[in-house]
Amino acid sequence: MQPTFSKSKANVKSSSARTVGLVIVVLFHVGAFYALKSGLAGSVLDTITGPIETRLIEEIATESNELPPPPPKLDAPPPEFIPMPDISIDAPAPSNTISNVTAVKKPPPPPPPPQVVPPRSNPRRPITQPDYPTMSRRLGEEGQVILLLTVDENGRVLEAKVDKSSGFERLDAAAISEATRRWRLIPGTINGKASTMQYKFAVTFKIDQ
Repeated sequence: MQPTFSKSKANVKSSSARTVGLVIVVLFHVGAFYALKSGLAGSVLDTITGPIETRLIEEIATESNELPPPPPKLDAPPPEFIPMPDISIDAPAPSNTISNVTAVKKPPPPPPPPQVVPPRSNPRRPITQPDYPTMSRRLGEEGQVILLLTVDENGRVLEAKVDKSSGFERLDAAAISEATRRWRLIPGTINGKASTMQYKFAVTFKIDQ
């Protein structure tokens, strides 16, 4: 019976050793898992992957911040001179046929200007000098009055107006009175026919010394 007990005891010791080893292995794995969960595993991971990720981010940022170079400026080409095209228009040839013939009448020549002869003094009844007004003689009034006369077909003075005054009313009135009361003239004619017309006559007043 003694040998059987020794063998059982040895089996118990071997089983305890295996259990302790298994517990140690489990504890090791639990510690490793805890280390991975903690910052130690994170720092190791950062040490391995950190510089690579940082370099990639910096390169991407650098490339994104750089703008593409502007396109080179090209000088505009000078404007081209385009000459105007020559356009020729061919006129139709003149026709030798005459469709209508009309006689052209020359306008009659203008009538000759009328032959006008103004009134003039009549040698048979010469123009008389008006009486010198007494007051004008005393005051020494002298001058020349030009009368515009209207003479009819018979030579009578129908109307006398002062065209230019002598400067003295008494002398002008004396000339008008003499012309309308006493003057008989040769009437003026138009193409040889006596006609009423106007004419100017001058009357001079001068005191004899």
